[in-house]
Amino acid sequence: FAFATMALTIGERVRCFLLVLVPRLFLALFRLVSPGTKRPKHLPPIRNPLLTLSAVQLAEKILYPVLSFRFSVAIQEAARADKLIEEENGGEEVLRNRFPLLGVPLSVKESFALQGMPNSGGLKSRGKVLASVDAPPVALLKRAGAIPLGVTNTSELCMWMESSNHLYGITSNPYDLERMCGGSSGGEGSIIGSGASVIGIGSDIGGSIRLPCFFNGIFGHKPSKDVVSNDGQFPSCTGLQNDYSGSGPMCRYAEDLLPLLKIMAGPTADKLSLSEEVDLKKFRFFTVVDDGGSPLTSPVDNQLIQAQKRVAARLEADLGVKVKEVSFPQLKYSFQIWDTFLALPDKDGKPPQPFVELMADGGSVWPFWELIKRIFGRSEHTVAAIGLALMESSHSSKPSQFILKQMEELQKEMEDLLGTDGVLLYPSHPLLAPKHHHPLFTPYNIGYTGILNILGLPVTQCPLGLSKERLPLGVQVVAGKLQDHLPLAVALYLEKAFGGWVDPGMA
Repeated sequence: FAFATMALTIGERVRCFLLVLVPRLFLALFRLVSPGTKRPKHLPPIRNPLLTLSAVQLAEKILYPVLSFRFSVAIQEAARADKLIEEENGGEEVLRNRFPLLGVPLSVKESFALQGMPNSGGLKSRGKVLASVDAPPVALLKRAGAIPLGVTNTSELCMWMESSNHLYGITSNPYDLERMCGGSSGGEGSIIGSGASVIGIGSDIGGSIRLPCFFNGIFGHKPSKDVVSNDGQFPSCTGLQNDYSGSGPMCRYAEDLLPLLKIMAGPTADKLSLSEEVDLKKFRFFTVVDDGGSPLTSPVDNQLIQAQKRVAARLEADLGVKVKEVSFPQLKYSFQIWDTFLALPDKDGKPPQPFVELMADGGSVWPFWELIKRIFGRSEHTVAAIGLALMESSHSSKPSQFILKQMEELQKEMEDLLGTDGVLLYPSHPLLAPKHHHPLFTPYNIGYTGILNILGLPVTQCPLGLSKERLPLGVQVVAGKLQDHLPLAVALYLEKAFGGWVDPGMA
């Protein structure tokens, strides 16, 4: 624990020791008592060629969506799209400019308000809550002609790496049904990765877009701060959380990312240079291989290390650029930085709403009692949610000055490095898609994605083919603030260079 001995108090050192020890003890216990599964591991191949098209291509073909969650309304909206085409006298180009996503099926993370659809955030006590309006980015996508199919699963209260709750159950990974699809936008990742949806919308306060995209082999983008509205979601952001959360697109094809982001951002898209032509040969490229060896996180899987090296080598060979390997010692404290900053009060001194209050939903919840009930299968809450509530109760009332200093230094160094033309490659997660429930024992791995939320940087998650286990490989592509067009351009390049999404039924 040498990393914790510098400038940390005795209490902080003890907490660091427990952060490492407790998950390892639970992992050993889990491996002893966990039963195996006998269900099929893989999906069949996709048979309908329409399911393998991008949103841009489908907008030209006008696909009729069929899904039970919103079947009747979706069919009515598809019929209206047909009528618009029949009555348009200005030609296809006029219609395309007015409705760039006309008739394209859309799935929506359940935490976003979609009028008439459930909006529980995975909380069992909110199982009968229906949204009365559309969240702003959902409304913008519908206004562009997209047709929502329905809503998809999340983790309980959208604060965990696996999409599992006691309202809808657990969502699996299409490449291996024994593995997790990620969270909290895991339902989106799974349904898009499996080919059952074309495009989707997710939110990301610690990796909730990027992790599902990584584990399910698709593209996703966490935008720069204050570009896409976070309003109309449950749970809502409190404290300073709105500064760190980002709502963005998820899709199988890189060409869909930019038009989706442009639509979701609305007038705020003017902050970005999304219409600017880019030349990748003029970018400055950097790569960071890991977080510097934090004892809290797992070592990066060698297959992910090699995949990132292949990206660097390909960039150098194709573009004639130099990909410089850099490191930031502050990344060792990524989890602590993320955990600390999410708990900070807003500019008026008001702290974020306690997680245990969200769990209670107007009632009362005692985390230790819920843990005992969970052991006997009587709690309405997941182990992950109970654990988060318990961890919250151990937070110090004052943030560590050492951690605040690490963040201040990292912010300056990262911004100085990236500027307006820099792009950085960073592992999405140290592990390939884990087996169900295993993140309970490696919770601090979220630091790889969470730190970029606190830094407020735009990040595009890009697939890089499959591992020897036939699981998705991937990488995060990071740029400076408001330079979203840079990683989006790199995503297009990487899709061509490494093949992009792979049909899990053919894997």
